[in-house]
Amino acid sequence: MKALTDLIERTLLLTKEQMLSSSFDPAWRSECEVYQYGEQTYWRPIRQSSPVNFDGLANAVEQPIHKDIIAYYSTYWSGTLEADSQEGRVSLIQLWNADDFERLIRNLVGHALNKIRSKHPYTVFFATTEPESELFLSIDNESGIVLLEEPGKSPIREVETNIETFLDRLEPKMRQPGIY
Repeated sequence: MKALTDLIERTLLLTKEQMLSSSFDPAWRSECEVYQYGEQTYWRPIRQSSPVNFDGLANAVEQPIHKDIIAYYSTYWSGTLEADSQEGRVSLIQLWNADDFERLIRNLVGHALNKIRSKHPYTVFFATTEPESELFLSIDNESGIVLLEEPGKSPIREVETNIETFLDRLEPKMRQPGIY
């Protein structure tokens, strides 16, 4: 996914060593980690050598998964990427490791069940917004449109026609992730 690669490159240019950092957890390792120092791990996104597979999710939700969703989540191992959009703060959910992917799939199946119950079209979340908000950004599984949503409700509005265009217009930021 070119737009994600470009955003990562723009993010790394904001750092002196072209690495990001987060709290080190010896039980939660990633291929993207470069080294640890004290309580911090220093990392940079790295391409997944064996991309994660969405067949299980497609079976669970009984529909194919949109190619943009697959491309977004199956390109890199990475920590959360921070950015600003014209709409406000964005914390881009990324996959740290294979266990993180399994956790994502469980959450996406739960999200699908809520969508079915509420008779809303299936979406796949990929980012959160302001930390004190429950609003999140998702991709409509049928059209690929980027939507602003609140849990359990109909999408609030369309944000962008596709994720590539959305990612291209983000301004990377160096701050602690706002994932809730």
